[in-house]
Amino acid sequence: MLPTPDTGGKLAENLLSFARLLRASGLPIGTGSILQATEAVNLVGLESRADLHACLSSVFLTRHEQQALFDQAFSLFWQNPKIIERMLGAMLPTVQTPQQQDPVSRRLSEALNTGKQPPEEAERSLEFDARFTASDQEVLQQKDFAQMSVEEIAAAKLAMQQLRLPLQEIKSRRFLVDGSGPVIDMRRTLRAAMRQSDTIPLQYKRQRTRNPALVVLCDISGSMSQYSRMFLHFMHAVTNDRDRVYSFVFGTRLSHISRHLAHRDIDVALQKTSEAVEDWSGGTRIGACLGQFNRQWSRRVLSQGGIVLLISDGLDRDEGLGLKQEMDRLSRSCRRLVWLNPLLRYEKFEPKAQGIQAMLPYVDDFVSAHSIKSFKELVEVLSKDGERRAA
Repeated sequence: MLPTPDTGGKLAENLLSFARLLRASGLPIGTGSILQATEAVNLVGLESRADLHACLSSVFLTRHEQQALFDQAFSLFWQNPKIIERMLGAMLPTVQTPQQQDPVSRRLSEALNTGKQPPEEAERSLEFDARFTASDQEVLQQKDFAQMSVEEIAAAKLAMQQLRLPLQEIKSRRFLVDGSGPVIDMRRTLRAAMRQSDTIPLQYKRQRTRNPALVVLCDISGSMSQYSRMFLHFMHAVTNDRDRVYSFVFGTRLSHISRHLAHRDIDVALQKTSEAVEDWSGGTRIGACLGQFNRQWSRRVLSQGGIVLLISDGLDRDEGLGLKQEMDRLSRSCRRLVWLNPLLRYEKFEPKAQGIQAMLPYVDDFVSAHSIKSFKELVEVLSKDGERRAA
């Protein structure tokens, strides 16, 4: 039975403990949020467990991807607020084998176990860190985003913010004045000849170069939910590193988020993105969304040899309906089409899904996107001027 605001229960104390659990699990919860939660619970009342869940989630959650962690923490904590103290010993063996846990459950387990290791276990942990510090970075580079702990996710986000894409500049149709350029500027040469009657001084020019437009199309459907938050950090870093970057996310519909990711503050950028996009962790209609991009955005953002990064697992709810035609049109509109697929983390991956089979023939580069190392390999791929596929 949940305590009510009118009885002398320990509601405020329990709310504080629950907020501390969420904060230790990685949710950004401050003192102001705790006070707001207390006021909200007193206003709404505690007639049912569903009311409490809805009330606290509306205050504590700021992004859609936080919902799964909140639901597990709520279910665990509000069975009995003393459950944390009773489960610390039982959770310890599970925390030591994170590869067998769901990633969200693992972060919650780590939050429950924070600072509660027995002395001998803490000593063993320190000894392990001292011996293997040199290889920790390498392990983190190769670790799957979905299997990372809270600390590892924070380190991965920092690494994402430091990524730079060395895209090769492309030649523009415009020219610049260059005294040693390879092309004679006839207009300036004739003007110079009119000022001198005895000689014709040749004037030269060269083609101007500029960064190619970069378009990022990121799948945020349910099958991509474990990776979408890291991809958004990557998109934010790229958007704030170079000009002419256009970012889109899609599930059942296409959403343009370039304006939101332009904010320098990553927290502000992700919050605005979360508020603007409505189809987080839902179904996937890749063909329909690419068709919407081709009709409404392709000519605006892919002029003069743009590059497209398509981030998706290729699992389509529409079973590839119209996907082949839209991929063909997209590939013809850009200079290079790079597909980042988290499913490539599996060594025995085979393109059996209809959506994947429809997309592959139109892709220039097919690379993985499940770890920091895979994104660094993407940098190497983009640094090379890859050859176009055969028509």
